Amino acid sequence: MDRNRAGSRMEIKNRRATFDYELLETFTAGMVLTGTEIKSIRLGKASLVDTYCVVERSEIWVKNMYIAEYFYGTYNNHPVRRDRKLLLNRKEIRKIETAARNSGFTIVPLRLFINDRGLVKMVIAVARGKKEYDRREALRERDDRREMARAFKK
Repeated sequence: MDRNRAGSRMEIKNRRATFDYELLETFTAGMVLTGTEIKSIRLGKASLVDTYCVVERSEIWVKNMYIAEYFYGTYNNHPVRRDRKLLLNRKEIRKIETAARNSGFTIVPLRLFINDRGLVKMVIAVARGKKEYDRREALRERDDRREMARAFKK
């Protein structure tokens, strides 16, 4: 029954998050998914582009996350951009909720992966949006590091 789950390391990242936000604290959460959603994620057919999280009635929800329809799903297929619930402890939810209430803070999904037991997990972070000059500075630092690496290779 163990279909070599350790060999199938699937990870979907939100590359834009670290560029647009200053990450303060991260949490790993489980997700409530249907069968066709899990099968589609295992095939790597998901995206975290334009995805965000909200707290509603002491529950954390992922909004606008894209999971492609499963090819063999027939009439049981899921809507591709439905809201999905995240599973966290009450203490973690309370901590995230109080941080997200503050002005300028938000909850950002960072990556989606399948753990050793075959369960889909999402890493989320409480983050503060970067200003335009912070983004330019990050680009400049990255270019400088790249230039130094090229200089050392020669």
